[in-house]
Amino acid sequence: MPKLYADTNLQYIKGVGPKTAEAFYEKGITNLEELLQFYPRTYEDNRIATKIASLKPGSRVSLIAEIYSIQSNSHSRRHELIIQDSTGQISCSFFRLPYRGYFNQFQRGFKVKVSGTVSIYRGKLQFNHPQVSLLKKDEVLEDKLISVYPELSISSVKIRSIMDSALEAFNNKENIITLKEVLPLWLQKEFNILDLQKTLLNIHKPNIKDAEDFLNFKTSYQKRIIFEEFFYLQLHLALKKYGMIEQKSISMKKQTKLVNNFLDSLGFKLTDAQATAFNEIESDLYGTKVMHRLLQGDVGSGKTLVALLSVLTVIANGYQAVLMVPTEVLAKQHFKTAFSILKKLGFKTELLTGSIKAKEKKQIVEKLSSGEIDFCIGTHAVIQSTVKFKNLALVIVDEQHRFGVGQRNKLHSKACNPHFLVMTATPIPRTLSMTVYGDLDTSVLKEKPKGRQPIITRAIYENKKDKVWDFVLKQITAGRQAYIIYPLVEESEKLDLQNVTDSYEKLKNIFPKSVKLALLHGRMKSEEKDQVMKKLENKEIDILVSTTVIEVGIDIPNANIIVIENAERFGLAQLHQLRGRVGRGLHKSYCVLISSFKSSKESFDRTRILENSDDGFFIAEEDLNLRGPGDMSGLRQSGIPDFKMANIIRDVLTLKEARLAAFKLIKKDPKLELLEHQNLKSAYKKYSKNFIA
Repeated sequence: MPKLYADTNLQYIKGVGPKTAEAFYEKGITNLEELLQFYPRTYEDNRIATKIASLKPGSRVSLIAEIYSIQSNSHSRRHELIIQDSTGQISCSFFRLPYRGYFNQFQRGFKVKVSGTVSIYRGKLQFNHPQVSLLKKDEVLEDKLISVYPELSISSVKIRSIMDSALEAFNNKENIITLKEVLPLWLQKEFNILDLQKTLLNIHKPNIKDAEDFLNFKTSYQKRIIFEEFFYLQLHLALKKYGMIEQKSISMKKQTKLVNNFLDSLGFKLTDAQATAFNEIESDLYGTKVMHRLLQGDVGSGKTLVALLSVLTVIANGYQAVLMVPTEVLAKQHFKTAFSILKKLGFKTELLTGSIKAKEKKQIVEKLSSGEIDFCIGTHAVIQSTVKFKNLALVIVDEQHRFGVGQRNKLHSKACNPHFLVMTATPIPRTLSMTVYGDLDTSVLKEKPKGRQPIITRAIYENKKDKVWDFVLKQITAGRQAYIIYPLVEESEKLDLQNVTDSYEKLKNIFPKSVKLALLHGRMKSEEKDQVMKKLENKEIDILVSTTVIEVGIDIPNANIIVIENAERFGLAQLHQLRGRVGRGLHKSYCVLISSFKSSKESFDRTRILENSDDGFFIAEEDLNLRGPGDMSGLRQSGIPDFKMANIIRDVLTLKEARLAAFKLIKKDPKLELLEHQNLKSAYKKYSKNFIA
């Protein structure tokens, strides 16, 4: 048999034929070295002791049971096995079968081993797409951990067999398989990281003695892989930050007198947090380096005013500024505020959105190009190729997580090295901030301006809805206004529209005819939305029935109650955002979170967190812990690839270590030119192709 090398093609490994090789090629795995670094995503515990009655949502388990019933229909999308042991029953659901005729092997009474993650649906525990293996009547399972690999078009059993062959070749001294160690020796020693070879020999074939540590991702072998995944990301952020530090930009002159006069005209002082944030931004603008800063604030913390002060500083220096926001409703809200303030100071502000007619849009584009417009506020329309600025010096992106990386980059490229400010009213957990915004300097607004009313929040089930409508009517009668919010149905925009439209019709029959209701949703024409918002501001509407289109930016001081239906479908951070639409005036404000009976107790209890906290940063941390990093919008839109093994919640300490190591390395060798860093440089180049930006 010919000798094998690290770069030997997969097809020379025992058990790998052309079709199997193709399945690996699709994942970017072409040779022996890449195969050995195709790590298990988890492990099955073959020390079977789990009983159905003891199962908990979210746990990965294996158990032995017998088949109670089989429901499979070739015309139906759903296939189901009901299994049972001496303590109870549980459903195993399949929406796609591993292969045609998969269910033919099963019969009632057969003994099976089932492995998977326990989930909850309509209050009942179940397995979704578990691994089900037939067992012989008297078969005894060996005590061991079994590696479970990421999904391919071949089974985990086949992958394990191939991996056994690869490990055998790796251990065979006749072969010359030298794997490149990418982490420099000094870094391994300083951060107590195992070498790659030792890691590979143990990660695929875990020792049963270390079962608990392997199952909880606490072994030094797993730490090595997790550290390396985080390290590449942090290296990417460190290199970006170093590149930004090197970028020269326009240095602004101080506008202290103008800023102070402007603040005096408002009749109130900045909070300490606002003053600190603006001082940090001013310091960036007065320097010679490009500003790359994140301004994050809790709901109602006054970030818009801080941004406006930054704009004022730039346009008073004779340059232009642009603000891009995710929705027309929010763009118009910002424009209304900025236009009236800046006009008094002699500056011209303009609004640019997709709904503006071609003739008017052409005029705006010409004025931007000539420099006649100082400050432009808009939606995606501002990144169109026809939009050009004369001397753009400040780019602001509001609610950055709503935009893709490409959209943000397009706006940033409208000028040569403009200052860049990212804003969000969605507080970002520390771990997520290190991952998504690790290349930006950060300013935080936790303090709220004086006069903000606390919002009384209650979580209830839908059977108390009548009492809620009575309370809403009482507030309307007292002269207040209300919001009633319905969730998005992700599977279908039509269903979403139908849901809110049907509910609107029902509500019209519930409230007296004297109560004026209006409907607002994303599918409405821009003119219709404007009309609704104008009526709401003029108090011609008592109740606004809406989807989450009002999540950010709506400011109606007279609205003091918000009711959110099917609250269990929202994340905590989004509920907190929606709640922030009230509490903006002088009146006592209320938020009612209504959960469906179909929701689990866990989902209902989750909404109750908002009853006891109005701290957006605490709520964001709780949201991340409960929903997991994969469900957070910041990660989805950030351009960061999925981690193979790392988890930013579970592995936060390793994330911090990797960040420290990456920034230390870049400080030592900012261009990765040292000989000891060449393997790392090559590996990073390959890994960084996964990043969008």
